[in-house]
Amino acid sequence: MEAPTFLILALVLLGFGLVSARLSRTVLTAPILFVVFGLLLGPLGVGVVQIDFAGNTLKIIAEFTLVLVLYTDAARINVRTLWRYHSLPTRMLVVGLPLTILAGTIAGMVVFPELLFFEAALLAAILAPTDAALGQAVVTNGNVPVRIRQTLNAESGLNDGIALPVVLLFASFVLATEGPAQDAAGWIEFGLLQVTLGPLTGLLIGYIGGHLIDKASTAGWMTPAFQGLSTLAIALAAFSLAELVEGNGFLAAFIAGLTMGNVHRGVCDYLFDFAESEGQLLTVLTFFLFGAVIVPEVIGHVTPMILLYAILSLTIVRMVPVAISLIGSRLQFPTWIFLGWFGPRGLASILFALLVLGEQSSQLASELMSTVAATVLLSVLLHGITAAPAARWYGRLTQRMGDSEEAEAVQEMRPRFRAD
Repeated sequence: MEAPTFLILALVLLGFGLVSARLSRTVLTAPILFVVFGLLLGPLGVGVVQIDFAGNTLKIIAEFTLVLVLYTDAARINVRTLWRYHSLPTRMLVVGLPLTILAGTIAGMVVFPELLFFEAALLAAILAPTDAALGQAVVTNGNVPVRIRQTLNAESGLNDGIALPVVLLFASFVLATEGPAQDAAGWIEFGLLQVTLGPLTGLLIGYIGGHLIDKASTAGWMTPAFQGLSTLAIALAAFSLAELVEGNGFLAAFIAGLTMGNVHRGVCDYLFDFAESEGQLLTVLTFFLFGAVIVPEVIGHVTPMILLYAILSLTIVRMVPVAISLIGSRLQFPTWIFLGWFGPRGLASILFALLVLGEQSSQLASELMSTVAATVLLSVLLHGITAAPAARWYGRLTQRMGDSEEAEAVQEMRPRFRAD
């Protein structure tokens, strides 16, 4: 990026920061505003921000952000606590997420008849993960019961890492079916190596690296600053080593974070602080670039059928599987609606799309990228403006529910964002 672009980004961040507390009491969320800033300052607006969609700048920022988001999100999840106290996110991940991908695949084949099964499945898998950043007013609202907040937090923290190997496998199958027959086995083998060697590398680096940091910290060999930097270095080491052995680096970062957060949790405090500060910077930067670079690239390809799929993806494709996953939970119907609606698509979907589609120039890649971008843009707007009002409404409603399952006390895990 050139110096004027850095200056503009700095001024935008400064301006938002000066009024961020006042804006937090409105429906104007950070993702909404930074997407709008990107639209206004990019080619669709005054054109002062010019970044090549196919260039290295966008790819590097996207890859770095995805590594750290997967790593820090996974590190926040205490698997033992999740299994013991949090049956709701387990239901939504084990039952709801696969059904969401299946429903999205069916919707894709109906709305886009020209898509083959694995092409529609790839689109559905890219759009399956949810993003807590778009519903921050929900997951930080103290009026919403802790159990429900934790459900949305845990779901968004894990479903991106769970969906990623599915995305990679479907992308491999798409490439296998599109290319020459003799290349099909090679692409499938590549996909299988990605989703096996990546997690194994992450497990190894996370366990050994965390053990070394733990021992060195206990012995007083490390300063607090470098303890924090070393925990971040584990994410980059896991990513790089996995790529060297032909595994997937992003999956390695996710598993390394999960290992750190559950085997060496005592050294993860810096990670959590990072996710709430520098991680926020990467998040808003991604939404800014989404508005300034990605939306202008694909907006000319958006059709009424793409908008229809986007609406279906945010409603029926998400809400029906969530409702099915909650059968037998004794939650009341408004909670089913609340949990079903607040599955916003954002950061993970943008980054997954760039990962598997960004360097492709085919008609299929253009159609899928346009659909992902339209869905995320719609989600940024709709989930952003409904988050705070819906949280207040649901909070008042649960207060009248009395001794319900929604109000059941649970052990709270560290959220990505602090509660108000």
